[in-house]
Order: sequence, then structure tokens, then C-alpha cells
Amino acid sequence: MAHVPQTFFDALAVRTWCGLALRALGRAREEIDAINVYPVADGDTGTNLYLTAESAFAAVEAVFEGHDAHGSGKPALADAARAMAHGALIGARGNSGTILAQLLRGMAQVLAADGETAHTDGEGLRLALRHAADSARQAVAHPVEGTVLTVASAAADAAGAAQGDCGTVARAAYDGARAALAATPGQLAVLKRAGVVDAGGRGLVAVLGALVETFTGEAPRAVPVVSATFPEAGSVEAATAAPDECADGPGTGGPAFEVIYLLEADDTAVARLRERLDGLGDSLVVVGGDGLWNVHVHVDDAGAAVEAGIEAGRPYRIRVTHFALGDVHTTGAERLPRERAQRAVVAVVPGEGLAGLYTEAGATTVLARPGEPPASGELVEAVRRAHAREVVLLPNDADLRHTAAAAAEQARAEGIRVALIPTRSAVQGIAALAVHEPERRFDEDVVQMTSAAGATRYAEVAVAERQSWTMAGICQAGDVLGLIDGDVAVIGSDVTVTAETVLDRMLSAGGELVTLVLGDEAPEAVADHLETRVRESHLAVDTVVYRGGRQGAVLLIGVE
Repeated sequence: MAHVPQTFFDALAVRTWCGLALRALGRAREEIDAINVYPVADGDTGTNLYLTAESAFAAVEAVFEGHDAHGSGKPALADAARAMAHGALIGARGNSGTILAQLLRGMAQVLAADGETAHTDGEGLRLALRHAADSARQAVAHPVEGTVLTVASAAADAAGAAQGDCGTVARAAYDGARAALAATPGQLAVLKRAGVVDAGGRGLVAVLGALVETFTGEAPRAVPVVSATFPEAGSVEAATAAPDECADGPGTGGPAFEVIYLLEADDTAVARLRERLDGLGDSLVVVGGDGLWNVHVHVDDAGAAVEAGIEAGRPYRIRVTHFALGDVHTTGAERLPRERAQRAVVAVVPGEGLAGLYTEAGATTVLARPGEPPASGELVEAVRRAHAREVVLLPNDADLRHTAAAAAEQARAEGIRVALIPTRSAVQGIAALAVHEPERRFDEDVVQMTSAAGATRYAEVAVAERQSWTMAGICQAGDVLGLIDGDVAVIGSDVTVTAETVLDRMLSAGGELVTLVLGDEAPEAVADHLETRVRESHLAVDTVVYRGGRQGAVLLIGVE
């Protein structure tokens, strides 16, 4: 990323920082994974921090792209800061990623306090770092010294004592964090035994190093991960070779599962949830606010942790990991490696209903909530989870083209043969999946799936959120939009009438099969009405109906 040092903390500085932090964590990811021994030696802290930062960066980029598209210039500091915090919140992974999300949220609360302010100075940065450290500590049920929380507090303390511009404050915070990181083995016995510094704290130092580079143009020197204070204790290899020495590691009496989910709930319900989850397990971190939370806990009863979330509100993006049978990194007892399948399909789907449909057809799915597109790291993880030598990747969204391409490239670098089929809608993915035959040669299978997807026209019916210019004219907030192949073709006021108009236009060019995917907001009678319309007006055309759940669009339509 080309980079000119920033003088003030404005929206461009937020964007630059997020990009540099992502790059720094990408370089340090494997090193941080290798020293991950606390709270569980599952070797994924670096990866989790990277995925969290990637989600934050993507959210900030989306804000800038939106302003560019509307010709409104650079976004306000508040807009960029809130996007950074929201992106980190919805993309937070693991204990470390969840805490990083709260640190960024704490900073954003200060940076966005005055929505009209174009930028802030060194004093504003000092306040932001202090609030970040304090709010992260409050989010952890039982804070432990010698962790990322200690490093964050030291950074805030050092920043608070500094006088000067943003570069001076950032440098002080970095130096304070670096010194605190070096002292972590003296605060946690498990780090001392392994001879390493805290992995989460090491990641935070990388993020603060990116902050220094944002305001000075100079990247700080590398940070050692092996403890200099206790050199006799071991090495990086010791951190991963001796998990039985870790007090909270798998197989030593610690909880068996990590449970993470996003939760829509009010503050009162979340307060009760904290108490209940605290009684179920440990490593409890609940971050967020304003009705949206990210919940992380280690438990023996994963079902009880999810049920607690259901009682509190609406949990989604639920992820349960068994520490002894980890997805990517495994520690603890030996187990026979699972044989790789020859071929698998990985698909991004917009709703729970379609996720179930794709899963029944044998695909590995990645759920994309409205306004929450998956990051490339999530797609790579899904490819790994499919555990196959050959993988067909279906992004099912035109906007995910570059993200999916990056994920495919990374998976290929890991020795997996990946073919990316540029599906632009879930209905095209359904068509591709319908002709998938694992017994065929890989190239032949990809050609057939690509052909089926390409022969499927796609449309959606959605409700406009704001006034805007479209190919069909100016729409107002609340108007019903009918989009055909990605462009607005119809503007109406009634979902059923608009859907019928869209379907008639699509079938005017012919077709043999109509696929309807109903979202949660679709009127009860719309499917029956459209099926009747097809039966009466388009002979020899079949119709299939699926329920997509909370998928963003009111209705998805495919015509083959």
C-alpha cells in the first residue's frame, strides 16, 4: 500500500492504519500462531487476529467505496471509525480477536464522539487508547495479567504520559506495549515454561506498530517472541511441543469447546447472559453494544452456551470448535488424520435456509449475512474445512469476486487445487451444484458447473433503503426494486406485483425451470401466486421453491 504519513487522525488515517495492521498481522501470523499457549494452546491466535483485522479493513474500504460511488468525497472520521469497529465486531475470531474488536470499538467511541469532527490530534489519540484499554478489560469476565490486556493498558499508560502529535503518541504507545510484552513471561507461568511472550499481546504490538507507521511513515523494528528474561525456559518449539504443561490446555481438565456467536440483544439481557456463561465455563469475553454483541466462551457444554444466547436474544454465525479435534491446529492427544476427499464444493450462501439446502447437497457453506460479506480468510478456512484435494468455489455474489479469487490463490499455495466459478447469485450456485458430479474429471466437472451457472439468469426483489438513481429511474426509500442480472429493471410499490413483472420479463426469453428462494420478509402468498402465474402463462416450465431465511433480498429468482 502506497503510504504518505498522516498528520492527524482522520478517516484516511483510519483506512491507512487498518491496511497496515492487516499487512503486519499477515506477516506475523504464523509466528504468533506458533507461540499461542494461553489460554488454550490451539495455535490460532495469529490467524484469529488476522481475520478480525481483515473484517475491519473491509468495512472501512466499503465506506470509502460508497462515498466514491456517490461523489461525496472522503468520509467523516466518525464514519470510518464506526465502520472499523463494526467490521471487527462481526468478524472477530477467538479470544484474541474478540478482545481486539473491543479495543477498536473503544477507540471508535472516542474518535466518533463528535460526528462532525474531521480529525483529531495527539490528545484525542491518547484518550482513544485509554478508553480502548479500559473497555477491553471490562469486557473480559476475569482479566488475567500477562496477557493482551496488560499490553493494552501499558500502551495507554505510555501514551497518556506523552506530549505531542499523533506520531509521538503512537510511538510512545508502541514502546510501552513492547516493554510490557517482554515482561509477560514473568506474569504468566505458562509463558515462562514455554519461554515465549503472550501471543495476543504480540499481535497488539504489531497493530500498534502499524499505527506508528501510519503517522511517521516508518515501520518499527521487529519484536522478539522468545522470552529474553527466561531464556532457559525453552523456545518457540516448546510452545507447541509441550501442550501438556499448559494449565489451560486441552486434555488437562480445561473446557472442551470454544463457542463464539454474534448476538442481537439488549443490555439487560446481555448482563444476565454474562452471569450464566460465567457459570458454564471460562475465557468469557462479551464485546459490542447498541444491540449487537460478539460472545466468546470456553465450555464443556456447547449446547448450553448456545441456548443461553437464544434466551438472551438472537444468536447467529454460531461457531463451535472442539479443542481436541481442532479445525486447523490440533494439540493434545494423538489422533488418526482424516483422509482427504477427492473433491468438494465450497459455497457462500446468504441465508440459513439455503445453507441447509447446500449442506444437504454435500457443499461446505459460508454464511453471508446482509451487509456482512465474508473475508477471504473465512473462505480459505472453509476450503481447508472441506478437507479435499480439489475444491470448487462458488462465491454466489458479484461483489465477492476479488475476495474469492484471493482465497483461491491462497488455498492453491497450500497445495489444494481450486477452481473458482464466478457465480453472481445463490440461484446460479444451485444450478451449478445440481450438475456437480465428483466422479467426473475435475476439469470436466468445472466446465459443466460453469455452463449451468452461466445459463441461469438471476433476479432479486428487494426494498430500497434510500433514495438513489437506478437504471429504471429514481427510487425512494421503501420502494420495491426488481433487479435482473444485477441491474434495477423495475421500481414498484408491491412485492408480489413487482416479482410478477420481473418473472414475466425473464421468461420472455424462454426457460425450463424457475427457482424461487423466499426470504423471511416475503409475503406468504407470493410463492403460490408466482407458481400459478408460471403454470398458466408459460407452459412446460417447472417451478421449485425454497425458503432462504434472513437473506437480505425479499425474493431470489432463477430461470434456467
